[in-house]
Amino acid sequence: MRQIFLDTETTGLDPNQGHRVIEIAAVEMNNRQLTTNHYHTYLNPGRNIDPAAQEVHGISLDFLQDKPIFKDIATEFLNFIKDSEIIIHNAPFDVGFLNMELGKISFDKLEMQSVSIFDSLKLAKEIRPGQRNNLDALCRSYNIDNTSRSFHGALLDAQLLGDVYIAMTRGQEAFSIDFAQSPHNINLEDVNQTSLVVTRPNNNELQEHNDYISSLKTPDS
Repeated sequence: MRQIFLDTETTGLDPNQGHRVIEIAAVEMNNRQLTTNHYHTYLNPGRNIDPAAQEVHGISLDFLQDKPIFKDIATEFLNFIKDSEIIIHNAPFDVGFLNMELGKISFDKLEMQSVSIFDSLKLAKEIRPGQRNNLDALCRSYNIDNTSRSFHGALLDAQLLGDVYIAMTRGQEAFSIDFAQSPHNINLEDVNQTSLVVTRPNNNELQEHNDYISSLKTPDS
């Protein structure tokens, strides 16, 4: 199974206010093994970056001036993620921004470009209710080294998310059997409706059992 851990950085918090994607990273995992295959690019947003956003990711507009625009990389990006489950931490944020970018160039939404989209933040909240579940908190909880994360960066964050996801779902491999594809399918309704067959021992078997029990007794018992 191919899964993609995806993260973005943006000029601000709301695509409906004209904010744009400035960095995209996607990291590949095959059969629960992270690979060295990944997609990563910076983008020229064609607009200013909010100071608060720049404090988070440290990406300046000067740095982005010679970078491509989203339209130029869209096909390459979509080819990388197709036929995969996409895993995103706080998926509505990144999906909202990417769908805005795709809509500007008349491409289908991200949901139509992948097998499915999974929100790892929702899973974390189910596992750790009432606790902080941002990426830093999860790294601390699962002893994942994030000391190089001085700023939010899409590629590093996607890689860390892969490690966090594996830690959060460890042990689920045993439950991943697809019984629908098994040649030994068991219909539980049939089992419940089947009469229980009780086989009782005959006289010889009872006598052998009693003789064995007697042989175990000591003189003081």
